[in-house]
Amino acid sequence: MSLPVDNDLTDAQNELYRWIKDYMKNFQHSPSIRQMMQAMGLKSPAPIQSRLKHLQDKGYISWQEGKARTMQIVDEIVEGVPIMGSVAAGGLIETYSDVNENLDISDVFEKKDVFALIVNGDSMIEACIADGDMVLMEPIRDSYSLKSGDIVSALVPGMGTTLKYFFKRGEKIYLEAANPSYDPIILNKDEVVFQGKLLAVWRKI
Repeated sequence: MSLPVDNDLTDAQNELYRWIKDYMKNFQHSPSIRQMMQAMGLKSPAPIQSRLKHLQDKGYISWQEGKARTMQIVDEIVEGVPIMGSVAAGGLIETYSDVNENLDISDVFEKKDVFALIVNGDSMIEACIADGDMVLMEPIRDSYSLKSGDIVSALVPGMGTTLKYFFKRGEKIYLEAANPSYDPIILNKDEVVFQGKLLAVWRKI
């Protein structure tokens, strides 16, 4: 994945981008729209949202439009991680010191408009997605492309957004948890808006 250079930004975009990078380095999370407005001396969110959209289109940030807290700085995402061998989760096995290949995650971020969400709750714990994890999502542009068993973020009007397994059975949509403590959510097709499909899970230890 080729990373962008600063000279394709306007002065206003560059000013915001550098301020966001400093903020996230200091606070370990992305700023709110209001904080960005204050830092840039603006009284309206519109210029901030416009600059963020340009930063996203030019490949500097990844975010879910309208939700500043989902923002990530693209050039701080690791492109390749060395695979050092195998590790046992059961009995002991021999490990390897030779590095044969890299774990390349750049293709995840080459997908257009990838966004991140922070998981709240334990409904997907048996899918190895825990409270506090960050999930990277690919926008769903056509719900007909979804396959049963995909993990999706879905907006249910009046109920909010949820991360669940997707299943279609007959004319009904089932949003099922990976935790037996939660009952499935059963909806008509016109009662749900699919926002994204899971690409990867990011966990800080």
